[in-house]
Amino acid sequence: MIDISDIPGVSSGTPPSFAELFAAHHPSMVRLAGLLGADDPEDIAQEAFARLHARRARLRDDGAAVAYVRSIVCNLTRNRLRHLRLARLRRPEPPPDAHSGEHHALVAERHRELLAAVDRLPRRQREAVVLRYWLDLSEREIADAMGVSPGSVKTHTSRGLAALGRALGEES
Repeated sequence: MIDISDIPGVSSGTPPSFAELFAAHHPSMVRLAGLLGADDPEDIAQEAFARLHARRARLRDDGAAVAYVRSIVCNLTRNRLRHLRLARLRRPEPPPDAHSGEHHALVAERHRELLAAVDRLPRRQREAVVLRYWLDLSEREIADAMGVSPGSVKTHTSRGLAALGRALGEES
């Protein structure tokens, strides 16, 4: 993830502009939507930033903008999956490694198995696991994004990891 302070011309004392927030966080929001199962992660990220733009003046804290967008991405993905019931598009195969070998083939297969197992998790468990282990968010940040208590985050994460362990253990 890009840090706002890494963008040229942005000082740490002033709140970042909308364009700076977009440049810094759009790729991670697209990735989040994709990991949560969106069939159109770019559209979801764009919609989330459009909603932020429309409501940014009403935010009490400029520092809350990223958490607000993250929460919108989670909600939009959840709503689209629930209402449209679209099948998730297949993830493209990773590009072949220039130094392809048996190890790389095994790692790629294991990665596909893991992603398939994550896809089979119940929605809340998948959200908690993705937010925790792919985005490295704290329990509080995950709770805010999912709209649940930190205790629920712990439960969903624990159950998701147990289900992944069983699924990957059966596939080995």
